[in-house]
Amino acid sequence: MDQPKLSSYRWVILVLVCLVCFLSNFMQYQVSALAVYIMPMFSIDEAGFSMLMLMPMLTAVFLSIPMGMLGDRIGPKKVVASCMVVAILGGFLRTFGSGFPAQMLSMFMLGAGISALNANLIKIFGTWFKNKAQLAMGFFYASSSLGVVAANIIAPMIGDVFSNYLASAIALTIVGALWLAALRDAPKGEALAISEGGSWAAFKVAAKSKNVWLIGLNYGLCLAAVTAFASLTPQVLVLQCGLDPVTAGTIASAAAIGSLLGELIGGGIGIKLGKWRPFIVVTVLIGALLMTYFWAGVVMPGKVPSVGLLIGIQVLAGAFGALKGPLVQAMPYALPEIRGKYAGSAGGIIGTIGLLCSYAIPVSVSAITVGNYTMNLALETLIFALSCIFILMVPELGPKSKIAAEIAAREAAQSDSVE
Repeated sequence: MDQPKLSSYRWVILVLVCLVCFLSNFMQYQVSALAVYIMPMFSIDEAGFSMLMLMPMLTAVFLSIPMGMLGDRIGPKKVVASCMVVAILGGFLRTFGSGFPAQMLSMFMLGAGISALNANLIKIFGTWFKNKAQLAMGFFYASSSLGVVAANIIAPMIGDVFSNYLASAIALTIVGALWLAALRDAPKGEALAISEGGSWAAFKVAAKSKNVWLIGLNYGLCLAAVTAFASLTPQVLVLQCGLDPVTAGTIASAAAIGSLLGELIGGGIGIKLGKWRPFIVVTVLIGALLMTYFWAGVVMPGKVPSVGLLIGIQVLAGAFGALKGPLVQAMPYALPEIRGKYAGSAGGIIGTIGLLCSYAIPVSVSAITVGNYTMNLALETLIFALSCIFILMVPELGPKSKIAAEIAAREAAQSDSVE
């Protein structure tokens, strides 16, 4: 079956989407990089700092589903553009606002643009990249990791908080203007898939798909486990293994570099293989084994055998943990009951599940383990491995699957009838 011809303008769309993602993550993680200045500046403790840092994620909990529903109704461009205006205002409020409440509000506003984009990501990439959406997903998530790394490098180089915040607010304004000027909802000659019956009707269709919920649960368990594991790594290397903070941070950041590599190549591998489920299960289990080496072979004995070896293990663990990401995120578009028409609502549901899991699971695990880092990391590893169960309950959706062939035949027939 011939693949649909893709517009060359899709690369412009990909660059615009990745710019928004990169800058949104950069601006959030500026707070982490500047913590030594921000905490005394606003007289906040570690709990207050965590609330400030995670505020954009709270925005996504509230906005993911409604922005996805709205994207199915009026198109992603307008939805993301309006939320980008809110984010830009938040960027300038963060720069000039005084007091901790203003900073909290500004960080909540900063999360608006990326929340709307995440909710409509499947719809955007499905429309422009069709059955190769997973390739675009890889670049998107790599830009997210790159934003985190760049914030940790660039923010300390700039120095003071005001200059950091002002520069990033101006940059976000420029990216917002580019989005408004250059983003298109669909290639020339194609109509954007819009849901009939309003946004609520689109949401009900997506919510009735058990596969959307299964994909969301897989995404949520993986996101929660990886986020918790990464956040604990520097602490346990210092407290359990006696490393200095700089060395511990270097080892921990190696996993982020591995994730970036995995996100970049995972989509391409999925296209070549044609079948997604076996690849996802195998890579997750390998990633879980590498995570097990960390807590069983390093944290439990309390000794790092070799810093170089551990950095290599961390890079591999990050890569295998991220290889499946672009494929999982592209799955809703590959579902025959979703496709482009209901992709925004499906993306909103999946995003909300992921964020709720990323809050609830680490908190619950920490409450159970009560300071036992080895047990905490072991449980997070188990949760990561168990995420495979939900993928095995979803039908095969890769480009060489029976479902993909049926969808391609049906859409080709519809195209011929229109002509």
